[in-house]
Amino acid sequence: MAMTKEQQTRWGVFLVVWTVFGLFFSTQAYFHAKLYERPVPWRQALLSNLPDWYIWAAFSLLIGWLFRRFPLEKGRLAASLAVHIPASLLIAWVSLALAVSALFVFVIDPGSNFRWWPVMKRNVAMSYHWWLLVYWAILGAYQGFDYHRRLRDREKRAAQLEAQLVQAQLQALKMQLHPHFLFNTLNSISALLHRDLELADRMIARLGDFLRLTLDNSGAQEVTLQKELEFLKCYLEIERVRFQDRLTVSYNVAPETLDALVPNLVWQPIVENAIRHAVAPRAGHGRIAISAQLKGDTLQLQVQDDGPGLAAIQNPNGSFGKGLGLANTRERLRQLYGSNHRFELCSEPGHGLLVTMEIPFSLRSGPAVDRAGELQWK
Repeated sequence: MAMTKEQQTRWGVFLVVWTVFGLFFSTQAYFHAKLYERPVPWRQALLSNLPDWYIWAAFSLLIGWLFRRFPLEKGRLAASLAVHIPASLLIAWVSLALAVSALFVFVIDPGSNFRWWPVMKRNVAMSYHWWLLVYWAILGAYQGFDYHRRLRDREKRAAQLEAQLVQAQLQALKMQLHPHFLFNTLNSISALLHRDLELADRMIARLGDFLRLTLDNSGAQEVTLQKELEFLKCYLEIERVRFQDRLTVSYNVAPETLDALVPNLVWQPIVENAIRHAVAPRAGHGRIAISAQLKGDTLQLQVQDDGPGLAAIQNPNGSFGKGLGLANTRERLRQLYGSNHRFELCSEPGHGLLVTMEIPFSLRSGPAVDRAGELQWK
């Protein structure tokens, strides 16, 4: 089977690397002999050293195979060393034997008094420990390449997961901006066009702001609390036009929390849930309270309504009703913060449902901006 261009390149690099080693040590041998006034021709220095490294080039393939079968990793280290230690002793011996044989083929005159075994014994005494180090250096190189490959694979998987997360967020946004919301908004605008053009124009503008903010931040995992409040204000102003005086929203947001990082769109499904169950079914007035407070190194976010409480959103088995954003919000917090968060639902008679989220407090880079005055509803 013909090799691909990539395979040819790899084999070319492989041979070049080992040739460079051979040339390097041939140069050392040449100048060493010249320094001690026992000069040897460059050709002899080359033929005395270059074959050694080609022998190791061949053995490096065997060492790579042993490394893949017996990697130096946690849980398998003892068993792998039990293979590599005797393998290094054997391969170092065989490589020396082959190197001495190469000397007799390429360098030593057949008519000389040199004999293979005496030369072999001398080379073992002089070079065997060095050859052992070569084995472990090659094994260490394989370990380093393997670590680099795993690190690169982890980075690649992380990038893929990041891309998948962005896609999931975009899909979640499409689900959150469900047709009922758009239909209700468009119906309200249509009705207002016949009796209050200014209010209809305002509602269209806020709907445009809502859609723009949704798209601008759709790829971000976290945004500042100020940005989240800006988005929520657009959403709630549209809802206030729909419900008019039936909906009242109050804020209690600590100024020092405005630059805290929070999950993108963490409040919208919770507030939408409150409107759906505490405001929409009633003919009378409904109230929603939104708060953000700093408790040590924890940011606490809360949404409270005055509706029927947990009874309106839970199935008999305790699970959340179909289409409810609370379960999705809980899962997002779990994935973003692991066990380092709290998500709690509770209700008290006459006070409706209270949703509490607690996440680690972290600030965006750059100076904080105090815009607490903009949070008052007008």
